[in-house]
Amino acid sequence: MPLHDPPHPGDALREDILPMIRMSISALAQHLGYSRGQLSTIINGHAGISAELAYRLELAGLGNARMWLAMQAAYDLWQAEHREHPTIARLDFPDALNRQQ
Repeated sequence: MPLHDPPHPGDALREDILPMIRMSISALAQHLGYSRGQLSTIINGHAGISAELAYRLELAGLGNARMWLAMQAAYDLWQAEHREHPTIARLDFPDALNRQQ
């Protein structure tokens, strides 16, 4: 079942990971080979976690890359579902494609 308004993965980095590892944003950024500004933007929810960052977090022992990407995807999808969109009618297409749903 989908979460209600899932948190941005940067929240987990800020609220759970940084206190647990007792590192500053600057120190973690340096350890991961990121700039402080890049990591700060993610931690503050202004940018998403990329596959590259997810992999670097995994290499550092801070969770599984797929977990970070799943968190980001859940956040992004919830945000998309709750934005205003134009009315889009479903397409009528061959049965072979319908069976893939």
